Amino acid sequence: MKKVLIILCCLAAIAACTARKPQYRVCAYVWPSCHDDSLAHSWLWEDGEGEWEVIKKGNPRFEGHYQPKRPLWGYGLDDDPQVVEQWIQTALKYGVNTFVYDWYWYNAPDGYHGPYLESALDNGFLKAPSNRKMDFFLMYANHDVKYSYWNYHKWGADADSLLFNPRVGMEDWKQIVNRVISQYFHLPNYAKIDGKPIFAMFNESIFKQGFSSDDEAAEAMAYFRNEVKKAGFPGLWLQLTPGDGTDLSKQDPVQLKADIEALEIDAIACYNMGGFTPDYAQQCANSVAIRAQVDSLYDIPIFPTVSIGWDDSPRFPRKGADDITHFNHSPEVFQQYLQIAKEYADAHADTQPRMVMVNAWNEWVEGSYLLPDEVWGFQWLEAVKKVFE
Repeated sequence: MKKVLIILCCLAAIAACTARKPQYRVCAYVWPSCHDDSLAHSWLWEDGEGEWEVIKKGNPRFEGHYQPKRPLWGYGLDDDPQVVEQWIQTALKYGVNTFVYDWYWYNAPDGYHGPYLESALDNGFLKAPSNRKMDFFLMYANHDVKYSYWNYHKWGADADSLLFNPRVGMEDWKQIVNRVISQYFHLPNYAKIDGKPIFAMFNESIFKQGFSSDDEAAEAMAYFRNEVKKAGFPGLWLQLTPGDGTDLSKQDPVQLKADIEALEIDAIACYNMGGFTPDYAQQCANSVAIRAQVDSLYDIPIFPTVSIGWDDSPRFPRKGADDITHFNHSPEVFQQYLQIAKEYADAHADTQPRMVMVNAWNEWVEGSYLLPDEVWGFQWLEAVKKVFE
């Protein structure tokens, strides 16, 4: 009998270790552009492979400039569950446990208004055999898209006109709220904080512009929170995710503070914290300064973001060396600043979850990706593993 009890205790301990959640939530942004989305096919990428069409056309702008980017596993479509299965297995092996999917709702010139690039999540990630092993949440990427932004080869003559408009009124907002709650929030691997589904939003200012007043915008967000509670959750975790985080004080800190209070924003986590500079070490150092700035200005958590660099030259024919990360650009510097981000998470563990953001998992067209390529191999992923293993 004593032996049986010992065996049962051992099995219980093993089960507890297996079920234990990771100490750190390591999140990588996913840009879901490389598949044949119907709206994108009509207006942007007609070859049937999404933005790979543009990525393959990248060309060097100076000696030693690595373009076009060459993925080690080929040009797989991100709505293919077998492709995403390889992503999941690799991410978990190297310490990334949460994908943050860019999610869109646009108004197009032909009168369409609805989701965009969503099938990468629905058909790729959620149909991958191991998807339940990987957490995920949405980042509502509500930014403008001009005609030439995502394919200047097609629209190069029109650089200013708006192609996709992200501003929504209450009717569309209710559809968005219903869609994200019913399709995603109830899934067991949808990421939550204190039981609250995380919903990141790129631009609170553009969100407000869709409504007749700031008060109506606040009412719209209150409606979202109420619907989340009616669905059985304790509340919504609303996370502001501004694009570059270069200097949040330049965005009018008084207005941003008012928006945080009116919309009840719970946290900030920049998409590409540190801004854009040719010196990668300087970009990473900027991210540390930005975190300190936000801590001093706002009484909400900020989750540290570490970016892998910046090179969106395939989208812009006029960009050159001053617009592209190429000094001090190495996995070793990345690892150093991941460690600093981890230490920040540890230092604030009493007031916020240990969550670290990485830009990005697969931003091939912006030169910021963890996925292996023919030049770096798995070195960026190895850096994550060394810090978080």
